[in-house]
Order: sequence, then structure tokens, then C-alpha cells
Amino acid sequence: MMGPAHSLSGAAAWLGVGAAAAAAGHSMPWPVLVVGALITAGAALAPDLDHKAATISRAFGPVSKRLCEIVDKLSYAVYKSTKKPGDPRRSGGHRTLTHTWLWAVAIGAGASGLALVGGRWAVLFILFVHLVLAVEGLLWKAARMSSDILVWLLGATSAWNLAGILDQPGNGSDWLFNAPGQEYLWLGLPIVLGALVHDIGDALTVSGCPILWPIPLGRKRWYALGPPKPMRFRAGSWVELKVLTPVFMILGAVGAASALGVF
Repeated sequence: MMGPAHSLSGAAAWLGVGAAAAAAGHSMPWPVLVVGALITAGAALAPDLDHKAATISRAFGPVSKRLCEIVDKLSYAVYKSTKKPGDPRRSGGHRTLTHTWLWAVAIGAGASGLALVGGRWAVLFILFVHLVLAVEGLLWKAARMSSDILVWLLGATSAWNLAGILDQPGNGSDWLFNAPGQEYLWLGLPIVLGALVHDIGDALTVSGCPILWPIPLGRKRWYALGPPKPMRFRAGSWVELKVLTPVFMILGAVGAASALGVF
């Protein structure tokens, strides 16, 4: 799928988690619901770090562009070194390593660990990166028409203000993990969710997605999971733009309303 659909699906997924938590009697504080949705929207773009032309490659100028080139080469190297006889030949690393459950868990755990040991500045960095990506995904037309510096300033000021709100008692910095020193340990959860939602979205497209790697399936280790081929669509097609995108918006609105107790 394309960047906007990935980000919308990510935000909708976190709002759905918020609705489920409310239904179970463990409502999220509203700042956690909002910040988590934005982080998930940004994290839902991150698996495309292996694609030099993806939305994320433009998000941070030359830094993200170079990072995408490195991750592409790393992913391709991992693919070549771990593929089985049934896996096809490839010329690049797109939709390999960063499109797996293992990568999603690792990147989320890394973010939680960084927040745990790095303190406030690490939290601000995590928020800044994902809020910039959320702007690039959710407001992609406006982001492309604007300058990168304005988008970065929006991400930085939003990260600072949202962290300040979360830090207030009862607003969620210690959501789920409330032992001293464990504030913001939950930040890895929306990052894992965003990556997995991205992978599921890509699995619906023509090429499928090797979500289960490194678990082998028959003669393949990089088995591209997906529905039956007649049910798949091409990225950017009318199915994504006219059907799935409105569905994600509706699901997100319903999830937010349920999580906040509107109905």
C-alpha cells in the first residue's frame, strides 16, 4: 500500500486497541490514545526503510535517504544469506527483512529500551521521529507542498508539548508500566503495532509480504503471505484509494469514539 493508507490503517489500529481496552474496563488516558495513534501512524511507514523511493526516504532529507540505501543493502544481504531453494532471486531488499514480525518486535523493543535508558531526551527523539512520519503519511499532500523544515518544526513542537501533557499525573507517561523509572516503556507497543499493520497491508497487495520470516514454509523461508491472488490489489489502485482508505477513516472514528466513551 501507499504511505497515506499505511498511516491511516496504523492510527485506526491503535484507536481500535483503545476501544478494546475501554470495553475491558481499562480505558487509556486520552493523551495515550492520541499519542499512540500518531506514533502508530508514523511507525506504519517505517518498514519501507528498505525502499529508496518510499515516503520515509524523503521525511528527513539526506539522512533518511542514506539510511534507506543502507537498510536496502542490509535487507538484501540477509535475504541472500538465509533464502531457501524455493525462494526467488531478487535484485534488492524491498519487502524482506523490515517486513517481518521479527523486525517489528525488535524495533519496538529497541524503542522501549531507548526510552528506558535514555530518559526524556530519548522520549522526545522517539516522538519527534514518529510525529514527522505521521505528518508525512496523514497529511502527505500538505507535507509535500510545504518545506521539510516546517514539517520538522511541527514534529519537534508537537513532541515537546505532547510529552509535557503525558508527564502530568494521570495522563499516561506510566501507562501499563508504573514502577519508578519505567515511564514511557509502553512507547514500543504502538511501534510494533504500526510495523505489523504495514506488513498486513502489504500482504493484501499483489506481491504479498514475508511476515513470518525466519519461519520456513516448505521450500521457502521468505514465503510471501497474502489472500488468494484474485483478492489482491495493486498499491495505489482504486481499491486502496476508494475502498480501504474510507474504511480506515470510519474504523478510526468509531474506535476513537468507543475509546473515549462517546458510545
